[in-house]
Amino acid sequence: MIFNPEYEAMEQGSLERLQFARLKNLVEKLYEKVPFYRAKLDAAGVTPRDIRCLADISKLPFTTKDDLRETYPYGLLACPQAEIEEIHMSSGTTGVPVVDAYTRSDVEAWGEAMARTLAGAGGTRNDTVQNCYGYGLFTGGLGVHYGAKSLGANIIPMSSGNTQKQLMVMKSFGSTILTCTPSYALFMAEEAAETGYDPKSMGIKAGCFGAEPWSENMRREIEEKWGIDAYDIYGLTEITGPGVAFECEAKDGLHVNEDLFYPEIIDPETGRVLPDGEKGELVFTTLTKEGTPLLRYRTRDVTFLRRERCSCGRTTVRMNRLFGRTDDMLIIRGVNVFPSQIEHALIEIEGTDPHYLIIVDRGPTHLDEVELQVEVKKELFSDETKGLETLRSRIEGVMKSKLGILLKVKLVEPKTIERSIGKAKRVIDKRKI
Repeated sequence: MIFNPEYEAMEQGSLERLQFARLKNLVEKLYEKVPFYRAKLDAAGVTPRDIRCLADISKLPFTTKDDLRETYPYGLLACPQAEIEEIHMSSGTTGVPVVDAYTRSDVEAWGEAMARTLAGAGGTRNDTVQNCYGYGLFTGGLGVHYGAKSLGANIIPMSSGNTQKQLMVMKSFGSTILTCTPSYALFMAEEAAETGYDPKSMGIKAGCFGAEPWSENMRREIEEKWGIDAYDIYGLTEITGPGVAFECEAKDGLHVNEDLFYPEIIDPETGRVLPDGEKGELVFTTLTKEGTPLLRYRTRDVTFLRRERCSCGRTTVRMNRLFGRTDDMLIIRGVNVFPSQIEHALIEIEGTDPHYLIIVDRGPTHLDEVELQVEVKKELFSDETKGLETLRSRIEGVMKSKLGILLKVKLVEPKTIERSIGKAKRVIDKRKI
């Protein structure tokens, strides 16, 4: 279902005219009301008059996470403080957090974006959304909440944790859509199976999963265990939270809500805008944000854009599922490695579970060494060490072939690796780089 055909299926020329009008208005407002941006634009030699077409966005300076931290808490505010209705901050970061401030209009737009997201997964006003994202300063919980309200669906604001209660509520109230991180979806399925629940009989028809990288193989694992359709969603606190982009029933790229967020792909080294289909760093400009709007925010996420029409009828640009991030990319002996690559290769190997931990350290010779801890399925973890050794060697061989580096594989018993109800911690980097 397309929630808002006026914008989601807009003709390309009309969309570009809308985007330009909103961009022009945004630049004028930031130049007038935000000293930080006025100084940034002056330093770049750009004024609002220089923005004469949509392509002129490339003249504008980038905004980075460091900029957000340096202007904490209200240095990027583009409206009177009295108009701010809600504040969110990034979670899990060290040092100064990044702040996203919302006016009433911003909250309404956020709800609209998330309603489109839930509708992309088949959600309607007749559904019951069990929301297992955390409520609070983290944007996940309330983002989904506002979206379900805009959609007209029933919302169960479970938040994260207390898995046994999650399962009981799911069964009792007939939840039909599950929203949480993909790793928590797998954890819930494990817990359900161990306590006598059949995940496939719970009544869930679809899940909207995000907040951490996950692969196509992990999608298949979730869909098989739950008997559902699993949809990828994308967002980040700095832009608005979840609702920036989402998958439809085609599961063929994520539709960007580009009437609200203008996307670009750039070369992360040079800042040059790259053509559609070329992989690079994702950049967003918030076209309608009133509280803390951002110009050309560098997300550090790596993907590419596609503009061919989707079978669902939406005309919005699609971004490919993320390949990783430019700032969590591991460089192992000169080879670039994303944790998602390891996951993608690992889940294809029979006998392993989709729970792993990557530990990177310097060896005695000062060269990088990587230990990959992998959980083995319960039925395979026995005293028959020959079978385990064969599996370990196979994993090492696959990783060498796929990644071009040698990983030391350590097979561990089920439930050895710590589970997370939020973002799964996949990497421990002990190197002092």
